[in-house]
Amino acid sequence: MNTYFERLLQEINHSINHLDEHSFNQLLNDSISTLQSGRKIIVSGLGKNVPICDKFVGSMLSLGLDAYFLNTNSAVHGDMGVVKKGDLVIILTKSGETVESIYLTHLLKEREANLWLLTFNSESTLTREIPKHIVLDLIHEGDLWNIMPNNSTTLNLIVLQALAMQIAEKMNLQLDDFKRNHPGGFIGATLSNV
Repeated sequence: MNTYFERLLQEINHSINHLDEHSFNQLLNDSISTLQSGRKIIVSGLGKNVPICDKFVGSMLSLGLDAYFLNTNSAVHGDMGVVKKGDLVIILTKSGETVESIYLTHLLKEREANLWLLTFNSESTLTREIPKHIVLDLIHEGDLWNIMPNNSTTLNLIVLQALAMQIAEKMNLQLDDFKRNHPGGFIGATLSNV
């Protein structure tokens, strides 16, 4: 079992060490500018990326920051209404060739959204369509066949959570900002004495 965890950590370390820091910082700065201008950050994905997007949005909302999840499939059935001009939209797709994501990209351009792509394929339709992108380098998914969304979704989570934490730090958010939004559960009870 230890061998599996060792390989997993090697994969994560490899991908994070190859992350383009300039691109990440550009996304961070774009995100802060978006929020400070009264606009919102939207993450969009399909399949196994849905809970990853949900976790990012949950973290942002706990911090009092305006974020939404746009399911790539549901977008064309009315949910596009959440997107306003100037909103920052991060599209998650491993291949950059997902038909639904490509179609959504065209629709988001019409709405003049600020588009970002989080992907694992540097040569794809969406890396050509979306100039602002972060391409993660992944050697292996960590499953039996190197096909199942496994390490890729974990890395998406790590990058998005890092984005949320860096936004909070750069915007100088205080514990009271978090406390106001989290009155329940063990955390709420703990913070009630702070």
